[in-house]
Amino acid sequence: QLQAFGGGSVQAGGSLRLSCVASGRTFNGCKLGWFRQAPGKEREFVGVIKWNGGTTIVADSLKGRFTISRDITKTTVYLQMNNLKPEDTALYYCAATARAIHSMLGVHSSYEHWGQGTLVTVSS
Repeated sequence: QLQAFGGGSVQAGGSLRLSCVASGRTFNGCKLGWFRQAPGKEREFVGVIKWNGGTTIVADSLKGRFTISRDITKTTVYLQMNNLKPEDTALYYCAATARAIHSMLGVHSSYEHWGQGTLVTVSS
């Protein structure tokens, strides 16, 4: 069971940090992805972190503003979002996969487990 939280309403230029925690499981061997979905749009890849080793991939369009990290002691993955823009407004999801190959990590259907989503609203 995954749970994402930390969303909220911020003004453009602000920052938020989202968290994704697991209950009843470990992230060992998993890749933890962040996706977002704005109203009327398809789910979009934000980034992913490999739990073992901490390697991250962030969508090109978000590099420089979004970073992903993890805290092994808390079994928590974070999405730090800086310099937020109105177009970042979306429902943000965390997801986990133990099976997806590297080339498929940006595809939401590659992930077996999903959290419920947390809403981020950025006003201009």
